Amino acid sequence: MATNTQSKGQVVSVARQLIAGTGKHLATGTQASFAGGTFTPDQIANELQSIVDLRTDVSAAQASARAKVAAETARMPSLRTFMSAYLAFIKVTYGTSPDVLADFGIHPKARVPLTVEAKALAVARRKATRAARHTMGAKQRLAVKGDVTGIVLTPVTAEPSTVVAPSSATSRSAPATSAK
Repeated sequence: MATNTQSKGQVVSVARQLIAGTGKHLATGTQASFAGGTFTPDQIANELQSIVDLRTDVSAAQASARAKVAAETARMPSLRTFMSAYLAFIKVTYGTSPDVLADFGIHPKARVPLTVEAKALAVARRKATRAARHTMGAKQRLAVKGDVTGIVLTPVTAEPSTVVAPSSATSRSAPATSAK
């Protein structure tokens, strides 16, 4: 048996043609026997019309769904911004009243206390970080003094010397003109 590779639109087209042919060539009182049953032309036309109606309904629903998805896509960003701003307003206004926040469906975040092991680990990490980075508190920094050795300072007592132009500047100077 060969497989039928007709698209849904092609099936509808064939059904419409079969309806037209049934109305044209089968008399009203004639019965046709096939698929294990006997059918009148009206029953055949009704079954074929069901195919057409179902496909039409599905196509209309898909078009409607596409339109609704497009409307959602267009409006959702502004609506989410609105909702986020409203949530922030509610939290600021009723932040100290957990029962009122619960009425809005907002539940405060429960803070889980640290275990003794986690606290000890945090202290050890902070100490290691301060040692590695050589960080100090404000009072510790005040206690640090520089200790410079091996440098001899000589005071400058000579008078400032006059500035002499480089020799290359004199070679580029304009030729002297003689005055007579």
